Formats: sequence, structure tokens, C-alpha cells
Amino acid sequence: MNGMRARLTRLLGLGQETHISLPLFALLLLVMIWMATDHFIGIERSAAANAARASSQELIDTYEAQMQRNLGSIDQTLKVLKYAVELKGTAGALPALDQQGLLPSGLVFVVSIANRDGMVVASNPPAREIDVSQQGYFGFHRDSDTSTSYASQTLRDDANQDWHLHFTRRLNDTDGKFAGIVILEVDPAYFTSGYERSRLGESGALGLYGADGVFRALRIGDKVTWGQSAPRFSSGTGAGQVVASGWDGVPRYTSVRRLHGFSLTALVGLSEHESMAAFEQQRRNYLWVAGGSSAVLVVIVTLVCVWSWQLTRTRRRIRRAQETYAAASEASLDAFFVMRRILDESGAITDFVIEATNTRAEKLAGMDKPALRGMRLSAMLPAFRDTGIFEDLIKVTLHGGVHEAEWLAELSGDRTCWLHRQVVAVEDGVVAIVRDITERKVAEERIRHMAHHDELTGLPNRSLIRDRLDQAIVQAQRRGRCVAVAFIDLDGFKLVNDGLGHNAGDELLKVVGTRMAACVRREDTLGRFGGDEFIIILPDQADNPMAVAPVLEKIRQAVTEPILLDGQEVQVSCSMGVVMYPRDGAEPNTLMMNADAAMYRAKEMGNNNFQFYTREMNASVEEKLVLLEGLRGALDDAQFHLLYQPKVDLRSGLIFGVEALIRWEHPEHGVVSPMRFIGLAEESGLIVAIGDWVLHTACRQNKAWQDAGLAPVTMSVNVSPRQFEEKRLVERVAAALRESALAPGALELEVTESLIMRDLSQSIGKMRELKAMGISLSIDDFGTGYSSLSALKSFPISTLKIDKSFVRELADNTDDQAIAKAVISLGHMLKLRVIAEGVETEQQCAFLRDNDCDEMQGYLFSRPVPAAQIAVLLEEQARMQAGCDSAGRPLFAPEADAA
Repeated sequence: MNGMRARLTRLLGLGQETHISLPLFALLLLVMIWMATDHFIGIERSAAANAARASSQELIDTYEAQMQRNLGSIDQTLKVLKYAVELKGTAGALPALDQQGLLPSGLVFVVSIANRDGMVVASNPPAREIDVSQQGYFGFHRDSDTSTSYASQTLRDDANQDWHLHFTRRLNDTDGKFAGIVILEVDPAYFTSGYERSRLGESGALGLYGADGVFRALRIGDKVTWGQSAPRFSSGTGAGQVVASGWDGVPRYTSVRRLHGFSLTALVGLSEHESMAAFEQQRRNYLWVAGGSSAVLVVIVTLVCVWSWQLTRTRRRIRRAQETYAAASEASLDAFFVMRRILDESGAITDFVIEATNTRAEKLAGMDKPALRGMRLSAMLPAFRDTGIFEDLIKVTLHGGVHEAEWLAELSGDRTCWLHRQVVAVEDGVVAIVRDITERKVAEERIRHMAHHDELTGLPNRSLIRDRLDQAIVQAQRRGRCVAVAFIDLDGFKLVNDGLGHNAGDELLKVVGTRMAACVRREDTLGRFGGDEFIIILPDQADNPMAVAPVLEKIRQAVTEPILLDGQEVQVSCSMGVVMYPRDGAEPNTLMMNADAAMYRAKEMGNNNFQFYTREMNASVEEKLVLLEGLRGALDDAQFHLLYQPKVDLRSGLIFGVEALIRWEHPEHGVVSPMRFIGLAEESGLIVAIGDWVLHTACRQNKAWQDAGLAPVTMSVNVSPRQFEEKRLVERVAAALRESALAPGALELEVTESLIMRDLSQSIGKMRELKAMGISLSIDDFGTGYSSLSALKSFPISTLKIDKSFVRELADNTDDQAIAKAVISLGHMLKLRVIAEGVETEQQCAFLRDNDCDEMQGYLFSRPVPAAQIAVLLEEQARMQAGCDSAGRPLFAPEADAA
């Protein structure tokens, strides 16, 4: 009962809302307006219809009288003609009547006499003799002894080619037998000449039809016709009823009247459309008035309802905000500030005063509630007018809505922190919800820094170096200046690294990096290129290479100062190769290659010096050209072969796949490392053909292992950037699978994240095509590129590969451990498998297994080996699997193999 009462109360409350009650009232008014309009239209329609019927009756009366006179005159002429024939004979009748002036005008009427044989023997005006014995009117008098007149259908004959009505009477001889007929021919238009447009309109009808239901004459507008079928009327009709005419389908108010003395009926029809035209105009006026009134009413009601609804919604929002604030502010981790606007004399907002806060706001501001209450915002945040906060508060106050933003705030006590604000309008002010996001900002900055900086030295990494070099070149082009680039390699670093260990080597790199950074300007860039190689970019230089010599010498001396590592003093030097843009190269790749060549010349000169690039330093370039020349024929001469490195499941210890790795047996230089020739192949475009050979060879080898009955494994093949961007990649992969008869599920393609990010949309499209074929996709060297996490989730991949640079020091480097854990967790959350490459120690393997990494590959298990050795490993694995212990655990595990 209480529930029903509450619902009733709620409904009554809603009914009192203007935006609900007003539309109902307006709907009632609309119904009344249209009912009244329909009523008045009905009255006007009835009046117009009655007037049209009355007009039709009036016209039929007039037409009937006119036709009775015309037909009476025709019948009288026929009687006179018959009497003259009986008195004077057929030959003398017409002359006698003409002499007495009793013949009708030959312009309108044709008078003729036909004998008992049907031959016309006399006529006025004169006409040639014709035979009418076959005409219906002749047969009517010949076959029936009647003295009445006969009106034929409209016809024409050989004597008169115009259409006429034939009115006839019978002639008898002295014995009372049939002796012929007298004929009076009349144009059909004679009977419709009384058509008046002023009364009948353009579509009215005026006509005569016989007892046979066929019109003798019918006029509609200016057109006179005959021969149509007349409408049929039931008893009591034909007095102004609306009838759709059979000859043209036009509805007309039709009246008919039977004519006395002849078997003819007169018809008058008024077009319903024309008769009701005035009414239709009046009806449209009524509808326009009703429609306009309704539209005005709807517009007014709509505007009032919208205003009322917005007002109600604003009140509800304010009430809800106040209730929400009261209920949640104290328990929230966010700071709440309820502020009232302060207006000047002109009504403009000049400041805001704090009226209420929560406990979190006290901690953020460093003041208690009594101190905050009544404080002006300008006093708590003196710089709030310059940071855009004031403008945002005014905008929300005046226009409502919600506004969010972040800013770096300077609080009391010289505290600085990142804050996020969300501002909501309330009555006469705003509620500001503020959150301290300093930790998140620090984490984001650290992630950004890790993506673009070397994790060991904190210096810019390759990607950032390349970006800085691009920017320096663009600025140099604009200003007409030069850019100096120094490629630095440490002399003796390998000796320290091998003799004192990797930790000492890392510490050495940090110290050297710090020393070199102290030697360059703020606008210069010092980055770690990799290993013990560094890059220095000196922008905005004059076109004088020797101008940078003092800086380079300062760096050289700083590097050579002794360093204390683990209680032992060591000393290294550096060799530097220097190039100048644009003299030594117009684009970054050329500059880096020439700087590398100059650095090797410095090495050849005995280390611990710097050399400016000259064209004579092309020895390394020549070596590359020699390799490139050999590379062109290496494929045809079968100088390439593949090695295969196993991939192991960290949980079962079983080999589940292999990675195909290419090797080049140069006839002169021996085994050439892929690091030396893959880049050349990529630059020259030969990588497409070489990659195609690798793909076909690897697929055939995997199929051969399957045909030999070995356990199925997945064949992983690396795809180079040039190869991936080639338009026919998908077609080439399909051809390799088709040629080798290898199932798509047995092939995995490895692509680097930097390769994908070159053209993200095109890369994802191509990867999806490969995925649709059933081929697995893996991201190689994950973490070394620059892909974003938002892009990663759209990649159609199944595996992430942790780069060996993160695995190398996994046992004792906390940063590498954190990155590895993050990649593993990220991969699992995205439902991907994670594999680590470059696993060389038991500690690395144990860490990966303990943190749920799925797979591994590296020297701990096996180096890259020929295909035959893989077959041996798979056979041995099959035998060991058959020898599982009683608990079902496999005897074949990474630990056992490593031992």
C-alpha cells in the first residue's frame, strides 16, 4: 500500500512539471483545433456539393427546353415535307416548299426524299443520288408501320461525308403501304451549341443520347464527339449525382431528362473538380490556418518545455552533485573544493572563494578547513590566472558541463606537484575535484625516458639520436649552417670488460658517459649508439671543421683520465671519427657511415685520436662494395646455408620450434656474419630474393623433418623491413607453403616492432592477411623499438620475444628484471606467449621460469646447428620422452641439457 502511494505521489509530482503537463494541454488544444477545422470543412463541402447539384438541375431544365424547341421544329419540318410529298409527289414537293419559303436553311439542314427502294430522289441542297436502303433509319420505317419520327445515330454517307444526325418520317402511298421516307440531316454540334463555359466550365458535359444508350452528340469544352456509351442511372437518380463518366472517367454532377416526342435524353454534367474548386481553395485556407496555429503552438510549447526540462535537469544535477559531494567527499582520495564566484560591479567574475572542502583538500593545500573556508582562490594559488585555471572555472560557471585538465602546481611550502582537476558547475559557483597525479607523471616520464634513452648510461639511444640528427639537419638547412657528428669508440674497453667483468664494464661506460656529457653544450646531443660506441651531435656550426677540434680534444682528454673500478685503477682512450653536414653527407645514413669510416681510420692511426672524414677513408666502403658484389652472385652460387636454433618450452623442457638463421660462406672471406651483409642486402634490395630463398628452404626443411617422422616443430623465419614492405610478401609466403606442402600452422614469421611502426595501418593489414592463412606471427626484439602499447593491442600476433639485451644481465640487473617481468605480464594479459632469446646462464633461465615466461632460446640449450643436428635432438627428445619418471615429469629439461 505504501509503495502504491509512493508511486502515485511520484507520478503527481511529475505531472506538476511544466515540461510534462504543458505538452498534454497542448495536445488537447491541437485535437480541438483540428476537430473544429474538420467540422467547418465538412460544412463547406456539403454546401459546395449542394450548390453543384442545384446548378446541374438548373442547367438540365434550360437544356431540356432548348432541345424540345429544336426537336419540335425538326419534327414540324418533317411533317410539312411529308405532306408536300403526298400532295405534289417526290419531284414537286421540294420546289413547292422552296417557292413558299418553307424549306429550312441549307447551311444547317439537309432535306432529302427517298423512294420505297431506298434511292434518294430529291434533296436540298442538291446532292447526288445514293442508296440508303441499308441504313438503319430506312429499315426502321420500312419494317414498322409507325407515324412517329425517328432519330438515327450519328453517321455519314456517300452523298455527305460529314457526320450528321438523320431525323426521318415514313411515307405511305394511297393504299397505305410503304412508299419511302423523308429525311432531315443535322450537324451534331447543332444540339450542343448552347454550351457556356461560364456555367459548364472547361470539363463540363452537354449532350443527347438515344434509347439505345449511345450519344448522338456530346460536347466537353470545345470538343464535340458522338458514339460514346451513356451512363446508366437507376431509378430516382440522374438529378445532380456525382457520376464518373465512362468516356473519360471524370466525376461529374450529372443530371438527365427524357425529351418528349423523341426517344432521346438530354444530359448535363458539371466537373466535380471545377465545381468544388472554390471549396478546395477554402479547405486549403482552413488547413493553412489550422496548420499554422498548430505549428506556432508546437514551437511555443517546445521552447517552453525545453527551457523547463533544462531548468529541471540543472536543478537535479546541482542537487545530485551536492548529495554526491556530501556522501563521498570525505571517503574519497580526491580533494573537493566547493567554490562560490565573486562578481564585480559590472557583473563579471573576478575571483572564487572557497566555501567547503574535504579532508583530502586540507592535506593537499597544507591548511586546515577553517583556514581554507573563506579563502580566495587567488590567495591559495597566486598564479591561477596565468595557468588557464581561471578561464576554465569561468567557462564552466557560465556554460555548465564538466571540464578536465592537468597542470603543474606550486603549493604552499614551495611544494610542486602534478594535479588533475575536474570542474563541475553548481549554483553560483563550481565544485573542483583535484587529484595528485605526480606519481603517474613520474612513471610516464620514466617510461618515455626508457624508450628514448640508454638504460645503462641514461644517454639518448639510437632512435633519439636519429631524431636529434634529423632536427639538427633541418635547422641547419633553414639557417645555412653546418652540423658536426662525431662517432666515438672506446679503446681498450673489451680488455676491461673481459678482465674485470660486465659490471666493471658497465660502470666504466657510465663514468665515460658522464665525463663526455660535461664537455658539450646544452644544445648538443651525446648518445650511446651501442656497446662502447657513442655519438655526439654538435649543431649550429660554422663551415670550418677545425672549429669543433677544441671540444673533441676536451672529450678525448676527459676519457683518458684514470678510473677506479672495484679498487683497481684502469685507463681507456677513445677513437673519434668526425663528419660535417653537408660537406660529408646530405642525409643521416651517409653521415653515420662516413663518421664510422673516419673512426676506423682513427683506430688505424693508433687509437686515442680523432680524424675528420676524407674521401680517402673509403676503404671500409670499398670493403662493403666488395661484399655487395659477392652478395649479388652468392644466391646463384649456393653460398648460403641455414642453421637452426631450437626453441624450448620452459615448463616442459621440450623443443617446440626452431629459428632459421642464414650464414654466408664467402669463397675468399670465409664465413661472413649476418651483421655484415644483411644491412647491405637490405640497402641494395637483394634481401627480397635472399629472404625468399630462406623462406622456401626453411619450409622444405620442416616438411622433410615431418616426413621423417620427427616430432612436429614450428619453423620461425625472420622478415626484414624491405621484405615486409614488398607488395607480394603474402603471395610469396603462400607460394613457399604451396611448393613445400607445409601446413601454415607449422610456420611462424618474426617481425621487429620498429618495422611495424613504419606504416602501422598497412603493417596491420598485411599481418592480418598472414594470420588469416593460419601463419603465426611474432614480434622480435620487443622493447628495443618505439611501438606504443595502444598500437600493440591491435597487432594480430601470437608471441612476444624479449630482446637479448634485456636478458643478458637478467640475473642481477633490477631494471632488466623489471622490464622482463613487465613484458611477460603484458604478453599474458594480451593472451600472447612470451619467449626470451639469448639465454646463456642457469640464473637467467631460472628467473624466466619463476616469472612464468613461456619459452626460451639461447646458448644455454643450443647454438644454431645444421638441420641434421636438429633431427638428432628431436630423436633424442622422443627417446627421453618415452622415459618419463613415474610422476609423469619429462627427463628432458633445459637443466639436464645444459649440464
